Amino acid sequence: MAKLLLQKSGPLHGEVSISGSKNAVLPILAATVLCSEPCELFDVPGLKDVDIMCRLIESLGAKVERNREENSVAIDPSGITGHVAPEELVKMMRASMVVMGPLLARMGKAVIPLPGGCAIGDRPIELHLKGFKALGAEIDVSKEGVVTGECEKLRGANIYLDFPSVGATENIVMAASLAEGTTVLENAAQEPEIVDLCNFLNKMGARIKGAGTDTIKIEGVEKLHSAKHVVIPDRIEAGTYMLAAAITRGVVLIRNMLPDHVKPIIAKLRECGAEIYQTDEGVIVKADEGTLRSTDIKTLPYPGFPTDLQSPFMALLTTVEGQSAVIETVFENRYMHVKELKKMGADISVKDRCAIIRGGAKLKGAKVAATDLRAGAAVVLAGLVAEGVTEVSQIYHIERGYEDFVEKMAGLGAIIKRVED
Repeated sequence: MAKLLLQKSGPLHGEVSISGSKNAVLPILAATVLCSEPCELFDVPGLKDVDIMCRLIESLGAKVERNREENSVAIDPSGITGHVAPEELVKMMRASMVVMGPLLARMGKAVIPLPGGCAIGDRPIELHLKGFKALGAEIDVSKEGVVTGECEKLRGANIYLDFPSVGATENIVMAASLAEGTTVLENAAQEPEIVDLCNFLNKMGARIKGAGTDTIKIEGVEKLHSAKHVVIPDRIEAGTYMLAAAITRGVVLIRNMLPDHVKPIIAKLRECGAEIYQTDEGVIVKADEGTLRSTDIKTLPYPGFPTDLQSPFMALLTTVEGQSAVIETVFENRYMHVKELKKMGADISVKDRCAIIRGGAKLKGAKVAATDLRAGAAVVLAGLVAEGVTEVSQIYHIERGYEDFVEKMAGLGAIIKRVED
């Protein structure tokens, strides 16, 4: 198993370019199942989750060609005849669930084992299934945890989500794109990744309005056609490098990012005392002057503070002056990084969904684990400022979500290397 070794690195300086969004490209890849003509995607990150999704749609009968040098993927879905998602792939990635909507819409049936992924809490699929049932599908969940859906033809419906679930919104929108009639989805998730998915679907001939708001209207069409699409930059990766600049008290220019997608991060970093500048070249994070101070954060669905940056931001808060509070409202089990940060000397206490961080800790290198994707980013950030050597295991989680992570960090001056154990 591979691991990361880090040493105290000093202030990070230089520039870094953000890759295409993992959370955007995965449902977009699934959306190609809806049509029978070739599609081409650009700015596709070279990540393990992308590999899994490509293998998944290949298992259904699509042809997938990846050009890693150009970060592009060509998909020919014309040969899709399958409707069963292989268990070994689905168990590796929770986002596999988003192929169910496209399969129901195109094939009239889908069989999906309950998915795996990061163990950050209960992420029920009931909202997905509720949407499919409203569209006319018959759904069965076996005792073995296999979801089977069948329909003669999906039909538009009015659907209200009890929670603005990103995955359920994506799945229902994709299924409704080929449904008969009009679907109105209320209390929909508003994330930029959903807007990107709907932009791609509209390029394919779908009729979707309202993406990015809490009400999305989908007029079903008979078929979709080929399209080309450039994936949006990864806002979570951008936020991670912004936090890396802040925790090391450095100055970093971040290229290829969309500032509007990370407004909560910019606001909270400014509250901590960091300076953020938007230029024609990108966003500059400057934290090399003055003393950073505490702030409180509360995770919320977009456009609130993203849960995916809660753990990396907590790593920063362990190093600033004063006491901070972090409230996690999206996932109930997203504090597994606390134990790892405490191994490094962080002063954190957790009660229910609230964590209290007493800042100013002198972090020390330790053997820690990347217990999930974003927790991995958190302990790496802590390792950049900890005295001694920090050893991070289970880095397959990190490699699921950060392209060229070691190379990009090292390019900014981080003392980091990947080694095979």
